Amino acid sequence: MKNHIWRPLYVVLALVVVILIGRAFYVPKDFGVHGGEGYMYGWYRASNVEEWKEFPSLYRSMTYCADCHMDKTDLAPTSMHGAIQCENCHGPALNHPEDPVQLTIDRSREQCLRCHARLPYPGSDRGKLSGIEPDEHNPGMSCVDCHDPHNPSLEEM
Repeated sequence: MKNHIWRPLYVVLALVVVILIGRAFYVPKDFGVHGGEGYMYGWYRASNVEEWKEFPSLYRSMTYCADCHMDKTDLAPTSMHGAIQCENCHGPALNHPEDPVQLTIDRSREQCLRCHARLPYPGSDRGKLSGIEPDEHNPGMSCVDCHDPHNPSLEEM
């Protein structure tokens, strides 16, 4: 073959060799090694598991919130928002109630529209989640003026 074919091939082979050598130095030896439990593709480092256990959890769960806010979490199973974790609307609990003492509650219309804006494709409103046309449904008002997020049906306001 001629040189115009071999030269680019040598460059590509050299790049592959450089990448493999760099990988040998920069990728930890235990990356991708696992016991087969849950990590389907092995994209984690086994020695990093203990580091992640020490990392503070930003999000808790509804059971964490129920310790102090049972009046709200008791409504959850019967509410249309019952499957939604508290922190989806209230933000991460972090070390709440110590730090922050009170969570910032987002009562904005945009917060509700994250889930309740009607999507512009056929069949998007077949499920239980009711979508609205934001420009037509009480524009300029906050959703919480009419709806209680912990018990969102209008009939029980």
